[in-house]
Amino acid sequence: MEKMRAMVLSECAKIETNPLKLTEIDRHEIQRSNEILIKIEACGVCHSQLHGIEGDWKNIGIPPTLPTVPGHEIVGKIIQIGDSVSKFKIGDRVGITPLLEACKECQYCREGKEYLCESSTITGESFKGGYTEYITVTEDFATKVPESMKPEYAAPLFCAGITAYKAVKAVEPKSHKKIGIFGIGGVGHMAVQFASVEDCDVIAFSRTQKHLDIAKKLGAIDTMIFSEDQEKFLVKLKEKHGMLDGAIVFAPSDIVTDTAIKSVKKGGLIVIATVGKNPSFMAFEEKTIRGTLIGSTKDMEQVIKICDENNIKVISQVFPLESANEVLKKLKNSEIEARAVLIP
Repeated sequence: MEKMRAMVLSECAKIETNPLKLTEIDRHEIQRSNEILIKIEACGVCHSQLHGIEGDWKNIGIPPTLPTVPGHEIVGKIIQIGDSVSKFKIGDRVGITPLLEACKECQYCREGKEYLCESSTITGESFKGGYTEYITVTEDFATKVPESMKPEYAAPLFCAGITAYKAVKAVEPKSHKKIGIFGIGGVGHMAVQFASVEDCDVIAFSRTQKHLDIAKKLGAIDTMIFSEDQEKFLVKLKEKHGMLDGAIVFAPSDIVTDTAIKSVKKGGLIVIATVGKNPSFMAFEEKTIRGTLIGSTKDMEQVIKICDENNIKVISQVFPLESANEVLKKLKNSEIEARAVLIP
């Protein structure tokens, strides 16, 4: 068996203890006729991976197995294809989202919502993750990436990009709708742009000024520092902008979610794209609270198209594969400007 370098997690632990170990593992090989073998060029580093690695999400079954190779936003070149592959050819650049595979037969798959499939396989929660050099996937779950797109630009689109796109779609954007985006990191900075493409008036909220400066540059009409002092924060927001028409929450913090709900007008819409406790919710205010999760292969194709046509910016910092632990530490301490990308 040929080998490949991988950052392997054998047990969940705080990132400061460097739980990811550089290991030689068997290189993935094509097993089925509809698979392609990809030589990975770039893999984005997602905040949810940090929760998985540190064991914060064991209660929701993440990671489902150990050892595992994390990483679920992957771009690379096809170096081999199975006998029945018709969608791609050798040399194509493609990407994979966190959805590595779905059954294609259940009600969700038939509705075109394969990302909700109960028996789906998630990238980066088995040995099939992106913090390595090669990966296989069936042709139906890969998306073509234009040759002109750099891998470090395209990789974050496959989780951060599709998550941002779907969340903006869920908030029912329209011209001059006043949308608050809470949390401007790897996902939030892209949501600002997708909402701006839809001509929404975006107000960005973050705990750090650096992230707000990015949001402003990318099209937010205004920005505000988020404060845990909810009453003061809401008074200030109302003075400046009145109530929001809608809000999207990317910051994994219950106080942020609660504040976002309170900052939206009666009858407004709140999209929650993170994991947390159920917030308090007043039925008589007629607000809608909606969850969102990545998206379908069709959605992914849309993301690539919109980014290509609208010159959407992806702010990424590039690091070598071996420094995955350090990168995740930086992410934990809010030292990454938007999206970190590992290059094998």
